[in-house]
Amino acid sequence: MNWIRFTLLSSCCALALSQIACTGVSRRHLRMSQHRAMRLYAENQELMNENSTLAMQSFESQQSMQALAQQNAQLEQQLAHTHNHLNIANERLANLQHERGELHDRYKNLLIRSRSGHSPLSEEATRRFQELARKYPNFEFDPITGVSKFHADVLFSSGSANLRESARPMLHDLAEIMNHGSARSLNMLVVGHTDDQPISNASVNHPTNWHLSTNRANSVLMALEECGVADHRMGAAGYGETQPLVANTSQQARQRNRRVEIFVLSPDAVVAGWDPRHKH
Repeated sequence: MNWIRFTLLSSCCALALSQIACTGVSRRHLRMSQHRAMRLYAENQELMNENSTLAMQSFESQQSMQALAQQNAQLEQQLAHTHNHLNIANERLANLQHERGELHDRYKNLLIRSRSGHSPLSEEATRRFQELARKYPNFEFDPITGVSKFHADVLFSSGSANLRESARPMLHDLAEIMNHGSARSLNMLVVGHTDDQPISNASVNHPTNWHLSTNRANSVLMALEECGVADHRMGAAGYGETQPLVANTSQQARQRNRRVEIFVLSPDAVVAGWDPRHKH
């Protein structure tokens, strides 16, 4: 088609040249007209090529937009699938939190009963506990409730549930009190607490603060058993970082929250679900 146009244009130019030649126009003007016609033809060809390129680019853009639309649809499907899995995970987490809350309330009620009532310790046992508190500055004793507290840093190294050897004499003295006189009929609940800091040297035995607090309570319980306290008189629990004495805003505050508490309970108290009537 373009060749035909060029041929027609050339023929017109030749015809014009012949007519002009007949009228006496110079050959120089004829050549200039011919060159102008060829230049116009070349410009026309260039414009046609640009139009073809733009058409191709438009087609490619449409294909790209279609591909992006398909990718967007796939992403929306993946997002909906992920959202569904997230809802299922949240439901499972809510169930676990509910179970954990029930267990927490169970222990909390036991501790509240022990705190709100009078100490089951006799006057003699209370006096001996007070002497123990004066002997060991890091041991606290409440004569109203009979609750004892050990600073965890005195009992254990950081992130560890292994008792320091220096802590054993203090536990030995406590066991001696609990195995003497009227205190021999009393029970104990050993409860471990931590601060809010993650364990820097987490291990298989205690990868979280939950494990660490429970393992520390167990270590104290086992040490008391070695000192002669009967195992059926004791129970152990761990609260991790969930029951701080003060806000964890400083190192000193965190040190107070790292502790092991011992609740002295009357003979008819239920320790961690154990019924003393079933004792052999």
